[in-house]
Amino acid sequence: MRKIIVLEHITLDGVIQAPGGPDEDISGGFAHGGWIAPYSDEAVGKLLRGQMSKSFDLLLGRKTYEIWAPYWPLHSEAWPQVNKATKYVASNTMISGEWESTVILSGDVAEQIKQIKQQEGPDIHIWGSGDLIQTLLRHDLIDAFWLMIYPITLGSGKRLFAEGTIPAAFKVTENFVAPNGLIVANYERNVTAC
Repeated sequence: MRKIIVLEHITLDGVIQAPGGPDEDISGGFAHGGWIAPYSDEAVGKLLRGQMSKSFDLLLGRKTYEIWAPYWPLHSEAWPQVNKATKYVASNTMISGEWESTVILSGDVAEQIKQIKQQEGPDIHIWGSGDLIQTLLRHDLIDAFWLMIYPITLGSGKRLFAEGTIPAAFKVTENFVAPNGLIVANYERNVTAC
């Protein structure tokens, strides 16, 4: 069975909105976009590149897909695997996607994702896609969280664990603390603890 792994940049107060740039996601009046920039670190970059070099497929929400689809095909040297991956996109408004190997999921997305997990193939990575993650949490479909936890609080913004999160237990299987205070931790489901 394929695992669904959420990979997120997250603040101490749980914000995942617009880590990469000021205009990435300004919904809800969010004005803190680009908050990861001051924390660039070679050691964390090495861990991130290791994660990005693995074989994977992607599961993305429509908004994240719309940000990534015009960007990554033109920047494949930085992340070659992203263009090779199958991109599953949860959207009730998209009919097709221009990015190579795009599959649109609409309707009962949770049930479709359950079926995809049962298929042969690489693990499925989710980046960004905050609304989709909330759906997956409500349906208990996430197997692991690979989090880059930044030593900053923002006070507002979309959070990783919002309303509807069900009880679940996890165990740390990998962790690293950078000199600048950034923590990278992999949390995998611990089914024996729930």
